[in-house]
Amino acid sequence: MRTERANESGQTERRDPKVVVGAAIIADGRVLACARSAPPEVAGMWEFPGGKVEPGESETAALVRECAEELAVRVEIGDRVGRNVRMAHGRSVLKVYAARLLHGDRPKALEHSALRWLSAAELDTVTWLPADAPIVAALRPLLAAD
Repeated sequence: MRTERANESGQTERRDPKVVVGAAIIADGRVLACARSAPPEVAGMWEFPGGKVEPGESETAALVRECAEELAVRVEIGDRVGRNVRMAHGRSVLKVYAARLLHGDRPKALEHSALRWLSAAELDTVTWLPADAPIVAALRPLLAAD
């Protein structure tokens, strides 16, 4: 899953794609969906909260940090949900993990325009970002089992 790119001297460099992590926060048979507020071309589309893994940071640590920054919640990270999803012309890969809220925390829309808790039957009632859409099918059995 490496990408290739020519450097200044014309030689090909191989680079691993940047990892972006998302949290499928599940509670009471529903998953948290977050509406993007920016950039304009994706504003109003829905995603799982998360973001880029920083150098030296584990994927799960990045998710814990991103959920605190974006939603003001503490989470416990569980198993992967779905497959890796290539993004940004192959320069990034999205990995989504199941998560649960800790200590009765309630998400706040600090960086999103809206938050919604969706049941399995409601997953198709929002327009998901293209990278998040493939994860939705993998979520259905998890929501039914919760």
